Amino acid sequence: MSTVVEALVAALGPQIRLGADIPARNHADASGLEPTVPQALILPQTTEDVATALRICHEHNQPVVTQGGLTGLAGGAHPQAGEIALSLERMNGIEEVDAASATLTALAGTPLAVVQQAAENAGFLCGIDLGARGTCTIGGNAATNAGGNQVLRYGMTRRNILGLEAVLADGTVVRSLNKMLKNNAGYDWTQLFIGSEGTLGIITRVVIGLHPKPQAVQTALCAVGSFEDALAVLRQFQQAHPGRLLVFEAMWREFMTVATRICGLPAAFDEEHDLTLLIEADMGEEPAGTEAFSTLLAEFYEQGLITDAVVAQSRADRNRFWAYRETPYEYGRFLPEEIRFDVSVPLDRMTEAVEHLRQEMPKQYPDAVYVVFGHVADSNIHINVAIRDMTSETKTGVQGLVYDLVSRLGGSISAEHGIGRIKRPYLSLSRSDAELALMARMKRTLDPQGILNPGRVL
Repeated sequence: MSTVVEALVAALGPQIRLGADIPARNHADASGLEPTVPQALILPQTTEDVATALRICHEHNQPVVTQGGLTGLAGGAHPQAGEIALSLERMNGIEEVDAASATLTALAGTPLAVVQQAAENAGFLCGIDLGARGTCTIGGNAATNAGGNQVLRYGMTRRNILGLEAVLADGTVVRSLNKMLKNNAGYDWTQLFIGSEGTLGIITRVVIGLHPKPQAVQTALCAVGSFEDALAVLRQFQQAHPGRLLVFEAMWREFMTVATRICGLPAAFDEEHDLTLLIEADMGEEPAGTEAFSTLLAEFYEQGLITDAVVAQSRADRNRFWAYRETPYEYGRFLPEEIRFDVSVPLDRMTEAVEHLRQEMPKQYPDAVYVVFGHVADSNIHINVAIRDMTSETKTGVQGLVYDLVSRLGGSISAEHGIGRIKRPYLSLSRSDAELALMARMKRTLDPQGILNPGRVL
């Protein structure tokens, strides 16, 4: 047993797991990297426990990897050899829902779905939502500035957080559990920690600003002939009903082909279309809201912007529409090993991006199954590429194809998944030398020994 582990056991006792007692789930995150057993696992129950653990690790210059729900796809929570893992899974629970200020305070290890349900029970809505809601944690959402399905209306996680508590590398606790929309008292250090992927400090508590619950959500599946038509639908909808759109998801032809011919879902329409949109909007009280939604879709049809559409008449219909969008969660059952990309592309270059992929992917990787889909209204698309007998050389080649394209079009190599270990070599494609130097300076200031999530982001 190393000196640092001995010190942790002496200070925290049963909160330390070693060897075979470390659960397999803590050996890896969802990035697909080779599982690695951490030197030890810390399971703190309080902020003070986290502070104690980091103080000891700081004194011994011991690297620490922070773990939440382990749903990250960029390798940010995946242990490296010799690291100690610190999991916040026991720091779980809603501490307060303040109806007057419309805020919710939760411990960092609380699953997002629990936060959402607590908001729902209090008559509010949590604006953060993503597919891993049942497993991902609110602390992890903050640390990665997670995006998701409702960014169009409610913004990224950053926009939904009013206050934080965090522990610095040396064990210092900083706390600003602010509930107010306006608080201009000096630097807002909390914003620095949101999206830092645990490299500047460990988030232990969050204060979330809540929203009014939608009154009547309308859902439609629409077929369009081009991305330009989809963009026209988006802008005209926003003009006609400002602030009403909740979801605007796009699924290109290749995506729908995999959903129907490989994953087994029924065809969405009688004919194949280049692009299928999943649209949801909070149209207000029925029946006026329902009528306004259908009327606008009819206008789009008359203009030739949409070529076909179906409107959900029940929750079962809505679930059926969403089943197409959620097929990527089932790809592991039907497709060989995947490389999953989360990127942003300027909307005026989106067609160029998709067409380039359609030309180059079959040419360079004729056996690849690839799909393009995403939130698009916020410029975010996902590209999944599945190739049988994937080699490291193949992965590098596909990554080069996608990231070089994104860089050339002025996009971002990461829209909502973070950088972690996997995207770190490509960060310079989206950030200038001056920006990278500033990030490194921040890291050295807050974590001078570099013990927090080393090798992630920078």
